[in-house]
This record gives sequence, C-alpha cells and structure tokens, in this order.
Amino acid sequence: MRARTATAFAAALLAVGVGSAQPYFVSPAGDDANPGTLGKPFATPQRVQQAVRQKRGDVFLRGGTYYLCSPLVFTAEDSGTKASPIVFRNYEGEQPVISGGQRLLDLDWQPSAKGAFRAQVPADLQTEELFVNGERQVLARYPNFDPNVQYFGGCAADAISPERVAHWSDPTGGYFHAMHPALWGDFTWRIVGKNEKGELNLEGGWQNNRGGAAHEQIRFVEDVFEELDAPGEWFLDSKTHTLYFHPPVGLALRTAVIEATRLRTLIEFRGDEKNPVRWITLRGLVFRHAARTVMDTREPLLRSDWAIYRGGAVFFNGAEDCTLEDGFIDQVGGNAVFVSNYNRRIAIRGTRIAGAGASGICFVGDPRAARSPLFNYDQVQPLDAIDRTPGPRTNNYPADCLVGDCLITQTGRVEKQTAGIQIDLAQDITVRHCSIYDLPRAGINIGDGCWGGHVIEFCDVFDTVKETGDHGSFNSWGRDRFWRPNIDEVNAWVAQAPELPLLDAVKPIVLANNRWRCDHGWAIDLDDGSSNYVIRNNLCLRGGIKNREGYRRIVENNIVVDGGFDPHVWYAASGDVFRRNIVWTDYRPAHMPPPPWGADMDFNLIHVAGVAEGRPAARLQAQSGRDRHSLAGDARFLDPERGDYRVGAGSPALALGFVNFPMDRFGVQKPELKAVARAPVWARVGECASAVPSRDATPVLWLDARVRAIADEGERSAFGLPGVTGLLVLSVAPGSALSNLGLRENDVILSSDGSAVSDAASLLRCVPAWPTARPVVLRVSRDQRQLQFSLSPHFSP
Repeated sequence: MRARTATAFAAALLAVGVGSAQPYFVSPAGDDANPGTLGKPFATPQRVQQAVRQKRGDVFLRGGTYYLCSPLVFTAEDSGTKASPIVFRNYEGEQPVISGGQRLLDLDWQPSAKGAFRAQVPADLQTEELFVNGERQVLARYPNFDPNVQYFGGCAADAISPERVAHWSDPTGGYFHAMHPALWGDFTWRIVGKNEKGELNLEGGWQNNRGGAAHEQIRFVEDVFEELDAPGEWFLDSKTHTLYFHPPVGLALRTAVIEATRLRTLIEFRGDEKNPVRWITLRGLVFRHAARTVMDTREPLLRSDWAIYRGGAVFFNGAEDCTLEDGFIDQVGGNAVFVSNYNRRIAIRGTRIAGAGASGICFVGDPRAARSPLFNYDQVQPLDAIDRTPGPRTNNYPADCLVGDCLITQTGRVEKQTAGIQIDLAQDITVRHCSIYDLPRAGINIGDGCWGGHVIEFCDVFDTVKETGDHGSFNSWGRDRFWRPNIDEVNAWVAQAPELPLLDAVKPIVLANNRWRCDHGWAIDLDDGSSNYVIRNNLCLRGGIKNREGYRRIVENNIVVDGGFDPHVWYAASGDVFRRNIVWTDYRPAHMPPPPWGADMDFNLIHVAGVAEGRPAARLQAQSGRDRHSLAGDARFLDPERGDYRVGAGSPALALGFVNFPMDRFGVQKPELKAVARAPVWARVGECASAVPSRDATPVLWLDARVRAIADEGERSAFGLPGVTGLLVLSVAPGSALSNLGLRENDVILSSDGSAVSDAASLLRCVPAWPTARPVVLRVSRDQRQLQFSLSPHFSP
C-alpha cells in the first residue's frame, strides 16, 4: 500500500508540474549520501537545506521523527521569492515530527525504591523533561501532581520548610516555584545547595517584572530525588547518569518509547532588516521536545508586569513573508512561536499549539525601538525628558503579521505569567478566528501601547485566568511614555500636553466580533494606561468589561451576559465612550472621579427579563451623569440557552441603535481544528452576580480618619491589592496626627504589626485610641506601592 501511495504521489507531482523546481525528499530512514529523491531520500533537514541552497525546490518530509542535534537555521541565503517560495512540507498522508530531543534506547530497567525503576543513560544526558509514549511526565515533586488542584497542579505551604528540607540529601539542581502574593504571575528559583544550617540556597525569582515575595501558601518544589514517590514521576541523577521513573499502572515500560528534551529552539529564521529571510513556508509539520526555558525568562518588557525569554520552539528574527501553517506544536517546554524584533508579514495559520510550557505565540520588538522607554512599574521620568515624537524610533519590531485559524490550548504548563498570544512593541498584528482556552493567565495579552494597529476578531477565548488573578481573557497594559502611577500627576501632564497619551498608541487597537468568557476575572480587561481601543461586537459570556485609566476607548455594541461595565480610576479627560451596549447590571465603578464620566455614555440597555417595555435606566444615569437615553427592559434574545444572543424584533436594544452581529463565526474554522476544538459553557443567568459577594463597606471612624473595608474584586483591582482585603482611607482630618504621619485619602491599610487588617473591627482592636499602648507598625498600599507608618505611644494629637 505504501509503495502504491508513493507512486501515486510522484505522478501527482508531475501532473501539477512541480516544474523547473526540483522536489527533494527526506526520511528518517534515508541517508544524507543519497540524492534526495523519492526512492533515495536524504536523512536530515540540514542536508536537504544544503541541497536547496544549490538548486531551489520544495522539500517533502516523510513520516517519522527527526531528532535534531542542533536547530535548523534559515538565513537570507535560504530565501525564496514571491513567485517561487521555498516550502518544507509533510509528504501527503504522513506526519513528520521535528524533535529537539533524543530517544533513549536500550534502557535496562531495574527495580528501585517506592515503586520506581532505574536505568543507566548516556553520560551527556541533561534534561528537565521526559516523554513516555509521547506524553510529558512529571518531574519528581512535592506535593504530588493533581490535575484537579487549581494552582500548579498541587501546592503546599511547607514546600521548603526546614522539616522537609532536612530529608533531602542533596537538592542541588531542584526548583522552587511560588506564585506572586497578588497572583499576578509566578516565580521560579533554582536550588543551588544547602548551607551548614540546612537552609536552601536559591537563585532566580526574576520571572515577574513586578517583583514580590513568594506566596506563603501557593508553592511547590520539583526535581528533588526524595520526592520521587508517585506514578508518572521521574528523576535524573546527572552524577551517576541514572534515570529513575515510577511508571503509571499498566505501562509496559520495557517497550515504551522514552524521549528526553535537548534543544530549546528547533527552527530559527535568522536575518535582519537589511538581510531578511524571505518567502519560506513550513507546512504540515509537528514540533516536539523543545526544552524548558523558565530560568531564562528574565528580560523585562517595558513597564508591563512581564519578563520574557526571547526565544521559542520556532523562532523568527529578521524575516519577511514567511509562514508556519497547518502544523502542530506539541508540549514544548517554553514559548511555542516567538516573533522577535524586525519581522514583516509573518503568518501563522491553521496551526494547533497545545501544552506549551510558556506562551503560545509571542510578537515582541526591540525595546530600543521605543522612545523614552522605562522598564519597571515604579520608574517615572519628568515631563521635559519625554521624547514628544510620535511612534517608534526604529523599524526593529514585528509588523503586519497574522495569526489565523489557530487552536491554542493548555499553555503555561511551566510558567504562569504567559498568554496564548502575547504582543509587545509591535504594530498591525491581526489575530483572527482563533480558539484559545485552558490557560493560567490571559488568552490574549497586549503589554503596551507601542504602536497599536492590532485587530483581534472572530476569536473564541475562554477558561482563562485559571491559576492567577486580577486579569482577563483579554488583558492589556498601556504604561507608555505618558503614564505614571499617580492619576493626578497624569491629569496635570495631559492638561499641559494633550498629545501625550497617543505618542505610543499611534493607531487604534480593535477588538471586534469575539466571544469571551472569564470565570476568574474580566472578559476584557484594559488595565493601567491602555489607550486608543475600539471594542465592538463582542459577546462576553462572563466577567464583564473593565476599563481602567486610559484615553480614547470606544466600547460599543457589545453584549455583557450576567455582568456589566466596570470603569476604574478614570482620568479627568479620558474621552471614553460606552454606548449601545447590552448589560445585565449597573455600572461597577471603583475609585472614579465625580460624574459626568468620559465623553459619551448613552443608549445602553440593562437587560431585565420579563420587562417588555423599556424604562429609563435611572441608576446608570445617576452613576455616570450621562445615559440620558439608556433603558432597562427585556432584550428579547433569540436563543440564549444555545449561545445565540441576537435580539429579536421589538427589542428595546434595536430602538437604541444596537445592531445584531453573527453568533456562529467565533473561533477556528478549519475543519480539522474545529473537530477537536471545544466551545465555552453557556452562561447561566445569575451565576456571576451570586458568585462573589461584596464585603460590608460601611464607613467607620478610626482615630482621625474615616475608613471602610475594600468591598470586592473590582476595588481590589483598582487599588492593586494582594486580595479583597484591607481598609480604604476615605478621609484624614487635616492637621491631625495621622495626617502629620503622612496617611492620605485613598491609602489602603493592609496590616497592623504584621497581622492582616481584614475589616474595621480588626483595626479597632489593634489600635482603639490615642495614645497607643505600644508602638504599632501599619503597612499601607499607595499607588500600588507599599509603605510603612509607625504609630508611637508618644505621638498623639
């Protein structure tokens, strides 16, 4: 049968006139001394690359696994042309696998302790990922992996307790992982030894650009021999070259295919603006066994919360008109695809990405292309030092690129500050018809306003923010040149220089015709400074839309099921628009200026089931100081139980100017991907409103100040807090002791003498009156920075 297929395929090649371009063939069973024909194929991608450089032609890879000893690097020398692109493709009906690993052969498994087996491996084997019959196994860890546990698949407060560490003979080379205290991401430290006191020596923790201590409860350790105690766990002793593995029940270990990672990058396009790699397509290929890169994730991305590793299993750097299509990037250890610095018209189409250790697809330019760049949340610069020239300084960034019809799932298996698609320092990136779900953080993340023009459309993004917090299925930051943590300072700057907010966000970013659901945050979360957005025709099944401070955001013709619009901390002249939307709830503001808000908020409908005639939305009017024409009434959805939220004839939404948009075009359209992609769970009315109750936020008098509890997740996000905790300072008496100490309105008191302040009663118990009985240290959050104030018994009014 295989011979007949090969003969038919060869005939097909002649029939279509592969023409003057000579076809080349590669097979794991071939030989690099062969001529590269169908009958006598080459053995390696590097050999066929040499042949193509001598005489251009398409490359057909036969099925099987190609274990690379080094990355396959394309340079300008390998370029094709628009009329004759170079194509590396799978042979019809076969699946070639490009592997950055190695297969471990002739393993002599012997019984070991705790149900494990051991075998000697090559002395040069160094790996942190093991695959058995194609599936990634669990590096020996504590606590044991449990897919039903929300964080890290298992976490424990005593992960590195002295009692546990005492049982480890030599944990050098192991890893300690912990979440950020505010759940904004995670950190990883490598264990470099134990000191004479039995304490761990650690290095790392640089994976998050906002910093912070290790979370006290959400933490775990891995790659420690003594923790090898559960089926599926493994450990490599590099000193004795011994591999230990605890096989799952039913695994035929002696006949299993055992593979280990080796390379971090499998395919690299290596060029630059002057000598780009052009017109090369990779089609129908599978990529596996790229190594973990968590300890290399340390490059800060301007003032976003991210640090990043500038690399991926497939790495584009200095390419034009190159394409990755109809592929599968399976369980790689770091980023699946990384498009770095100068690239133009890169397309990733029809590709599935699953189980990546970090992000799915990243577009990240050179920070030196930005004008007046800063790299940390707390960094600021004076107004007269800011370059006032709009746009980038150089062309060293990705632009005019496409991600189309891709299925991206279960990324962030190792690193949690990651996304399905990440965009920073780029322009005109289009993401279209993608299905993205099962992620620890955002489905799509845009880290800055540099330089806009992105279009996110017809995507289906859900089951996100599963291991982090204060985020959304779509998330963005815009801490650009104009941005400062203090709102009043930005208001003053923009009053002097109105052009400031759009110096970096020179083109609008469009989110249109998407479906979003986020059960642990917002469906759409425009965070610090995000500016120049158009959000139109989006169906938000759960989570709502949040606009934190920023400029010129137009939010119109969206449906927010069982939720609403959350305006947070707006600038005085934000220019924001919220109109012709259908929502379920009143606005949920946090730390907003007095009304009227924004430039235009009107013609919105609050859906109230059973209310046939629209009535004035009085509460919206009172909140926004606008919404003169907004109504409350039954939207008359056609079939919400099946996800069809178009409105029928007679709906008050239509009278307000709302326009129906398609409900059957979200996500992947390619038949092969559509067959395996899933859809979100339809929202049940009332589930969002009842899921997270608000705390009692009644103001109370404490010493010389009026305070109240932080009420809910919205206020937690607005004030950048580690949780729904603390007391908001509403006012401080002028000239009082607290005022003289420096306590201000809108400070948040987090703790007293190290004990969390959960409510007013706890603070009153600790400091009931002046003078204090003893010195008391208050920890306070201001503009998302933490300060300390000392109350002395001798310091009183």
